[in-house]
Amino acid sequence: MDKQTQLEIEAAAWRKTLEHFQKRTDVQNIDLMNMAGFCRNCLSKWYMGEAKERGEEIDYDQAREIVYGMPYDEFKDKFQEKASEEQMAAFNSIEWGKDTTE
Repeated sequence: MDKQTQLEIEAAAWRKTLEHFQKRTDVQNIDLMNMAGFCRNCLSKWYMGEAKERGEEIDYDQAREIVYGMPYDEFKDKFQEKASEEQMAAFNSIEWGKDTTE
């Protein structure tokens, strides 16, 4: 596979990933963090970091709007639920120093 085709496939997969996360508003970020070690906010940070490495300035709010498909505050108001004690206990039990979300 040539590099351009690979890049196009990866970009298409990224768009489908975002589309999936935007449709699955029932899946809470805390659950994503507990199960996969990353969430929509992590994707936003990664997007912002990669843009910066390429000389593009994009702030965190702009990156989150790209990932969430709407302003973050709007998403929170419409879809984000308060984390349960069980969710927070699971989150707090994870050894975060070993992940790659930064």
